[in-house]
Amino acid sequence: MTSAKKVVLITGCSNGGIGYALADEYANQGCKVYATARKLESMATFQHPNIEKLTLDVLSDEQVTSVVKTIIENEGQIDVLVNNAGVNCAGAIADVPIETFKSTFDANFFSVIRMFQAVFPYMASRKSGVIVNVGSVVGNTPTPWNGVYSSSKAALHRVTEVLYQECQAFNIHVTLVVPGAVKSNIADTQIKAGIVMPENSLYKSYADAIIKRVMLSQGSNAMTAEEMAKLVVTKTLSKSPPQYMTMGGSSFAFSIFLWLPRAFVLNLLWKRFRGKA
Repeated sequence: MTSAKKVVLITGCSNGGIGYALADEYANQGCKVYATARKLESMATFQHPNIEKLTLDVLSDEQVTSVVKTIIENEGQIDVLVNNAGVNCAGAIADVPIETFKSTFDANFFSVIRMFQAVFPYMASRKSGVIVNVGSVVGNTPTPWNGVYSSSKAALHRVTEVLYQECQAFNIHVTLVVPGAVKSNIADTQIKAGIVMPENSLYKSYADAIIKRVMLSQGSNAMTAEEMAKLVVTKTLSKSPPQYMTMGGSSFAFSIFLWLPRAFVLNLLWKRFRGKA
């Protein structure tokens, strides 16, 4: 099957994000792309004729089922599923309400399972398909002040590795994409929403350090979303998509961290991100 015939479903495609860049690049490489987001107006600037826009809240079982059904009715197949939608959650773990923990895991972890289970039967019936899950370098090695996000991505990494194993029975490729610093709207969205810090927080003196940590992914070493998209799309449309990809600012350093003593790395990162309390 040529890339021109491939049908791609991508979650989290709001303007300014990684999903937006991925949708554009898959379309540029000849695919029919179904770009999704919670609000259609957040995708209004798409120009490519190969891109169709659909409303999708990945937290909704009904919407996920409806979107997948619509694509199957229109195209007869889904060749690539890109699970990109997700949310950040900045703050000390002691300050994060349990409900916020749950909603972050729902967006970053359970939504991926929800999407996979909806698409899998159609891929399995054709014994063909590619699942692309977007994780994070902090899913491998966490830093202070984003423990909720890090742990949700760590869960995503582990389940993706199991999917890689189990999907081989149906000739479905599974790729885990692990970005480092990539320029997108996720940090600005977090800053606008505000960090998690109640009035009685014991971490008030660390507020500046938490905000600085949120903005780190948008620093001078960050890769553009368009650069990332070219790498991911080219590899996932290849004959043999990789099991693992990492790219972006600090991704090399985080790869090295995996080979060093864990306590040493965690202490190093605490000193790096603790700020001046």
